[in-house]
Amino acid sequence: MPHEHPVQIYYEDTDHSGVVYHANYLKYFERAREHMLGTAELRRLWEEDGIGFVVYKAQLAYKKGAVFGDTIVISTHAEESSPYRATFHQRALRGEELLVDGKVELVCVDREGQLAELPPSARRAMTAPA
Repeated sequence: MPHEHPVQIYYEDTDHSGVVYHANYLKYFERAREHMLGTAELRRLWEEDGIGFVVYKAQLAYKKGAVFGDTIVISTHAEESSPYRATFHQRALRGEELLVDGKVELVCVDREGQLAELPPSARRAMTAPA
């Protein structure tokens, strides 16, 4: 079951044409991943264990744009791609309508920026029912 995160579209999210500026979907996807993994746990991982996540690769296909006043849902399904990398399949939806289809790959790193294994808490969050 994918994790679902609602996003309210504000006027500030849109460009001159009234459609959500394309780069904002990366922010919405990031927020959804943060909620899926847990803000408190992400902070704890960094502060106590020295483990963080960085974007390795992002691919987005834009189908339609959300507009001011919409509430969209970011649907996220994650899988472990390697001991160090997680792949997040993310979709921005307005009801059943697909707006943006994305795949974002994250790697775990330590405080020196070196690869680190995915922590057990992240593995659990990726497989937990929504």
